[in-house]
Amino acid sequence: MTAPDSVPFAALLEENLASASPDLLRAMVKTFAEAMMSADVDHACGGEYGRPSEDRVNSRNGYRHRDWDTRAGTIDLAIPKIRSGSYFPAWLLERR
Repeated sequence: MTAPDSVPFAALLEENLASASPDLLRAMVKTFAEAMMSADVDHACGGEYGRPSEDRVNSRNGYRHRDWDTRAGTIDLAIPKIRSGSYFPAWLLERR
């Protein structure tokens, strides 16, 4: 036998979605896209950011900022740069 929920999840979710602002949605999309780019660059470099690795073939070199137009509005993304070669998230943005 399970215990009843102390907080009604459906009501809480409905309340939060009704009061959610577009700024919240833009922040969530930005965080997700930047996490995906970071994982993609980690794979391209051969190691995680900030951790030494014998398999590393490249390293990061800062970020460049690009505007990304979405249905939620324009989002300023920080696209990682790498030292040798270039990284561009073709799955996310079109080249300018």
